[in-house]
Amino acid sequence: MNTSTNSVSPASPLVAHRVFALLAMLWVGSQVTIGYAVAPVLFTSLDRALAGSLAAQLFRIEGMVGAVSGVLLLGLANVLIRRGETGYRRLRWLLIGMLLCVLIGYYALQPFMNAMRMNAIRAGVDIAHSAWASRFGMLHGVSSAFYLVQSVLGAWLVWLLPSARGTQARR
Repeated sequence: MNTSTNSVSPASPLVAHRVFALLAMLWVGSQVTIGYAVAPVLFTSLDRALAGSLAAQLFRIEGMVGAVSGVLLLGLANVLIRRGETGYRRLRWLLIGMLLCVLIGYYALQPFMNAMRMNAIRAGVDIAHSAWASRFGMLHGVSSAFYLVQSVLGAWLVWLLPSARGTQARR
């Protein structure tokens, strides 16, 4: 009989790997879907002001998804690393990079962009025809660059996910 307090059921590591992979793929998948499928469709289907407003709402939701997913994945990666799963060490750095992109893109740049959009609306014009158009465009470009970096890091994260089966076979 095993009396060790650190015993882990054989299924537990497999579940942790699968939860990590599922959460990572949901985060990266939602980011890719919203940024590279939904937003472009909005701008080709609706007038620019309405499309911009809807896209801003979707990116705000994606920012929350990214922040929560990033924190959960970092915590889970740390747990797996403490259990001896060294494959998660490099993933942790990708997660930190992705989380920084989320925090800068959504929580540092977006508030300024939203304030400019609201000022334009109060002035009775859309942002493209407002006094804030050039600053908004610059911030939008910087925000898009962070989104692209986050997307590349996310694809790299999913590509490098350790195999749960490989972990199970080693045990």
